[in-house]
Amino acid sequence: MYKPNPIDTSGVELPKELFELTEKIAENVHEIWAKGRIAEGWSYGETRNDSEKTTPCLVPYSELSETEKEYDRNTAFETLKLIVALGYKIEKK
Repeated sequence: MYKPNPIDTSGVELPKELFELTEKIAENVHEIWAKGRIAEGWSYGETRNDSEKTTPCLVPYSELSETEKEYDRNTAFETLKLIVALGYKIEKK
């Protein structure tokens, strides 16, 4: 049985200047997901229907519900924390 074992990032505290980057990454994650879905033949629909390949999430990031945005934000936030936990430094040029 599969037991997820992600790297522990609970001790990583990101600087506030990375919060804006988190939102940009979250938006881009959604854009990449949406592009992939469209390429697979999915389209917008009021409800998710796997057999008809429709989903209400095929909208611009700004139009997503806060719940959906939070999923993308968490992915971005945890990715940045992992980068720092692995010893990398994130700097803006």
